[in-house]
This record gives sequence, C-alpha cells and structure tokens, in this order.
Amino acid sequence: MTTTLPVPIEFSLPAGWLSAPPDEVGASQAAFVALHPGSSAGFTANITISGEVRADDVTLAQLADRAAARLRQDVGEVEVGRRNELESAYTQVLRLTAPVGGRPVELVQLQVFLAMADVRDERRRAVLEIVLSATTGQFEDLVGDFQAFLKTIRPDEGASR
Repeated sequence: MTTTLPVPIEFSLPAGWLSAPPDEVGASQAAFVALHPGSSAGFTANITISGEVRADDVTLAQLADRAAARLRQDVGEVEVGRRNELESAYTQVLRLTAPVGGRPVELVQLQVFLAMADVRDERRRAVLEIVLSATTGQFEDLVGDFQAFLKTIRPDEGASR
C-alpha cells in the first residue's frame, strides 16, 4: 500500500520524467514515484519521495545512516560516498549492486533528507526522503534533472486552506 507524505508539498518534474503509481512499480514504501523511461536500458532511473513526522531529536545524518543500513539489509554491500549537511537538509551518495530482473545491476543513489518544521508544534518536524536511483551510466546524465527537481519542492500552501 502506498504511503502518504506527512506534509503537503508541490513540485515540478523535469522534462522526460513521468509519475507512476508507487504500488504498480514495486515502490509501495514511497508516496510518489517518477520514472525516466528514456533511461530504461535494463533499469529505469527513478525518483522516489517518502516521509514521516518525527518528534525526536534524531539528526538527518542519523536518518541517512539508517537508510544506508536498510539498504544493506536488502541488497548487501552498500558503499557510502560523499555526504553533505546543510541547514535543513542532508545528502549522501550511495553505490550498491541490486538484483534487477534476476541479474545484478550496479546502481547509484543520491539521497536527500529534507526537514520541514511543523508550524503548529515546534517539537515536531516532517522529514522527506527524496531519492534518485540510477545506473552509474545514467547517473551523470540525470543528476542535473534531479537537482532541478529538488529546487522546485516547497510546502503546498494551498493544501492547508
């Protein structure tokens, strides 16, 4: 069953990306999935968005560590690359080999953890996990699209009315 996001957001997909129902593409843990059909040579690059409300003091870096640990449980070895901490965001690049269609495929994930304060309760915050997954060959071509996509994400002010 598809999850929902803890806060309403709005965004724009770059050209060449199409939204897909998470359950239909095997990403039921996600609230949103976008696919890049032009990149499908054995693996379709994708962007997923999931999130949760947190009322604890777990840092975004700790959440990133937990995400890498979950991947290790699912696929085995995960190499953590460059990490970057910003005021309300944390990014990390992961390299892994995952089974796709019964064969191992080398993938790169750029994971972004984005914190949004709860305006009604400052002890709570929503944390979005936004992930680009691509093969090593696709990654260089698509990371610019992903960065452009990230710049469009903002709270959906109209949803609270």
